[in-house]
Amino acid sequence: MSSRRPLAWTLCALAGMEVLVAAVGAAGQRVSLGDLVDSYMLTNTAIGVGFAGCGGILAVQRPANRVGWLLLGAGLAPLTTAAITPVLLFGIVHGWPEWTLRLLASVFYAAWPWGICMFLPLALQVFPTGRPVSPRWRWLFRATVAVGACFTAAMATEPSPLVVAGRGVHSYLELPFYDALGPLWFAANLAPLFALLGAIAALVVRYRRGDEQLRRQLLWLVWALVVAVGLNLPRWLVGGGPILLLLAIPLVPVAVTIAILRHQLLDIRLVLSRTVLYLTLSLAVIGAYAGLLTLFDVLLRGAGAPLLATLLIALAFNPVRVWSQRRVDRLLYGSRSDPVLAVSQVGARLAADDLTGVLDGIRDALRLPFAALRRDGRELAAAGQPPVSLHTVPLTFHGARVGELLVGVRSGDRRLAAADHAVLDLLAGPLATALHASALAEEVQASRERIVAAREEERRRLHRDLHDGLGPALTGAGFKADAAHNLVTGAPEQATALLAELRRDIREAIDDVRRLVYGLRPPTLDELGLAGALRRHGATLPLTVTVDAPDALPALPAAVEVAVYRIGTEALTNVARHANAGAARVELAVDSAVRLSVLDDGSPDGPWVPGVGLNSIRERATELGGTCVAGPTPTGGRVVAVLPLAVPS
Repeated sequence: MSSRRPLAWTLCALAGMEVLVAAVGAAGQRVSLGDLVDSYMLTNTAIGVGFAGCGGILAVQRPANRVGWLLLGAGLAPLTTAAITPVLLFGIVHGWPEWTLRLLASVFYAAWPWGICMFLPLALQVFPTGRPVSPRWRWLFRATVAVGACFTAAMATEPSPLVVAGRGVHSYLELPFYDALGPLWFAANLAPLFALLGAIAALVVRYRRGDEQLRRQLLWLVWALVVAVGLNLPRWLVGGGPILLLLAIPLVPVAVTIAILRHQLLDIRLVLSRTVLYLTLSLAVIGAYAGLLTLFDVLLRGAGAPLLATLLIALAFNPVRVWSQRRVDRLLYGSRSDPVLAVSQVGARLAADDLTGVLDGIRDALRLPFAALRRDGRELAAAGQPPVSLHTVPLTFHGARVGELLVGVRSGDRRLAAADHAVLDLLAGPLATALHASALAEEVQASRERIVAAREEERRRLHRDLHDGLGPALTGAGFKADAAHNLVTGAPEQATALLAELRRDIREAIDDVRRLVYGLRPPTLDELGLAGALRRHGATLPLTVTVDAPDALPALPAAVEVAVYRIGTEALTNVARHANAGAARVELAVDSAVRLSVLDDGSPDGPWVPGVGLNSIRERATELGGTCVAGPTPTGGRVVAVLPLAVPS
């Protein structure tokens, strides 16, 4: 690649020499400014400098990218024509030989078409990567070279003489039978249009397939083309107008260079939106004024027609400008100017409980390149490609931070606009609620999984106890009973010993059955009721336990009653083990739910570290659709569980 840079510098030097020849020659021949403009020498030079200068920068900075070299060619072509003009004028004035003048005229005619009809369309086809859209588009590259050659042939072989200083100079390339090939030259004159349309088609396909960065690069070119074409379209359509409007064409290579080297220089979408808006409005105002002037001139016979047309245009301009600006901004920036609409668009996706869809909605509503939701440093969902610059929006629910929304700053912007902040601030509330609900759902799901796991573990334990303990004990008791029956007549002493062993085994089996039954439902609940069972358990602990309950508790669902008992006994056991308390009070209240409170006089505001006991309490409450709150207080520890009487299925 470095070997190409000397060639780039050489071509740039050649362009500089041509500019010098054109400038010195025009000054030496004392060509007036009007003649410079009318002969297109000034515009050719400016266009050539723009294309060659930008092409040279790209060829040096990005030698592997064909765009720079093609722009260099597009600049050298008009510069060659511009440099030939004063040389030809000098030759005419000083009587150079006819063959020299005709040679210069041939170069004049053959040089400039290559730039506008071949090199420029080719540069647009491979912009910005330097390669065609795909291998299948290479035919367009070759076709553009062919149509460029056809157009150059049409321009160079035309028999009309080149008029300089009042003298016509013919080219060596003239064809005596030029007029006989009229259809061919007509098609050749249309060739540049087809080459340009092919380049535009390639740009459209590249834009649709490209990522966010590529699209922004293409928008730079779109902006330049809009300005250049918008300024010159009237003169191209009607065949007249100021020639100096062609000076807008160098904006194309400037935009191409910025797009390749510094496409993040500024927000091109804002520039493009304002350019499109004001060019459209300018053309609309000119057209409307001309139409109204003609209409009023006919209706009013010229009396006050210009004044009335001007007044109507002035009254309609600002409303039309505001309406148009809103439409253009909506296209480039989404609904950020209407926060309510943006929130409603995203809210419709929030209802679907799809975080990725919500982020896509935010990107669509604000035309942002990237959006993501994070919680505790973990990315929950993301949409788009993250740019270099990110903006973080904290998401809080009831004063607690539940996560953050990360959005990508648009390429070319250093920060988000105030209108973007307004929309994101409105979205922060619903998003925080959604994240909080998502966290709760994850906790509930995890709790259910733990409950199912505990239930399966309990069933496994029962199966093991029945299979390994009670089952073999009863089987052995059956064998001993058969043996005692066989020995009762022949060996009564052995039968008596076997019966004693049998009675001991049955007693142990009964103890096992009681233990299993107690694990399923404590017998004290049936014997003493819920309050009495809690008092009995409290009497076994090394602290004073007081149970405050109604005299007659209503009949409770079995699952609720067992859960309240297990929660109460576990809480009291934790107090005895960890609270350094001397007394505890149990409070029971029943209305639409059972409320159990266990209070102790342990260390005030002491540290609480949730362990197996507290997790078990919370899981029992959650399993029945209830809640449990546990923690230290200024007077000691507290555990409060609320269980609804309607047990969820």
